[in-house]
Amino acid sequence: MPNSNLPIVARVCLCAVLLIAGACSPRRIPPMTVSDLMDDRVALDGVMLKCNENPEKARTDMDCLNARIAAERLASQADAAAAAKRAAEFERRREQLRLAEEKQRQEQQSKTEVDAYHLPVVPVDPVEPAPNTAPDDGKGPTLGRANP
Repeated sequence: MPNSNLPIVARVCLCAVLLIAGACSPRRIPPMTVSDLMDDRVALDGVMLKCNENPEKARTDMDCLNARIAAERLASQADAAAAAKRAAEFERRREQLRLAEEKQRQEQQSKTEVDAYHLPVVPVDPVEPAPNTAPDDGKGPTLGRANP
C-alpha cells in the first residue's frame, strides 16, 4: 500500500511547485492604450523612441501600434485646432474690413448729403424789384398771352 500513495503525493508536490513558480514569475505589463498614450505625452515619446530604435519589433509590438495611432490622432487634433484658429482669424479680419468699409461709406454719404438744419446762416440782402419796361394798360401782367 505504501507504494500506491507515492505517485499521488508526487503529483501533488509537482503541482504545488508549478503553482509557486508561476506565482513568483513577474507578470507581463499590458500594453498602454491609445487614450493612455494620448494623455501622457512623455510615455508616448518614450514608446516612439523605443519603436524607432528597433524597427523589426515595432511592426508587431502592440505598444508601437498604439503609439503610432495616438501620434496620428494628436496630429489630426493639432491640425483641426490650427484650422479653427485660422478660420477665427479670417472672420475677425473680415469683420474689421467690413466695419472699415461701412465707416468709409458713411463718411462718403455724409459728404454728399446736405442737412438743412445745420447749414450756416448767411444774411441775404433784399432784392430790388426790376423796373417794368412794358407799358401798363391797367390789366396787370400778361403772362405770355397775346393782347386782344
